[in-house]
Amino acid sequence: MQRIQSNPSGTRSIEISDEHLQTIKHYQLFRGLIDSNGYVDEAVLDKLKLNIRSMLESEAGKDKQLLDLCLDVIYHPNMKAYGLQQLVLLYINWERSSNAVETAEDDQTF
Repeated sequence: MQRIQSNPSGTRSIEISDEHLQTIKHYQLFRGLIDSNGYVDEAVLDKLKLNIRSMLESEAGKDKQLLDLCLDVIYHPNMKAYGLQQLVLLYINWERSSNAVETAEDDQTF
């Protein structure tokens, strides 16, 4: 379990589990989310919420992990644009470290 800061002053935070990060990876929720300018603002957060809502409303979207991600993280009362930016950074670091572990395991098998 990891924590992300959800506001610049550091008075609010949200707990993120590996299951949440795996769900983001499974659904590729951050793919194409952020515009070329690289800014994460409230419009980007709204876009993510609408994308997830659409997935949940579809028949294929009846996934408990996605619903847990929504309740615990995306629709958390403290989630703002700053928190989403921190979540994206956490996800990038998590993805890099998990890829490094997989590469190290592959190297050991040879």
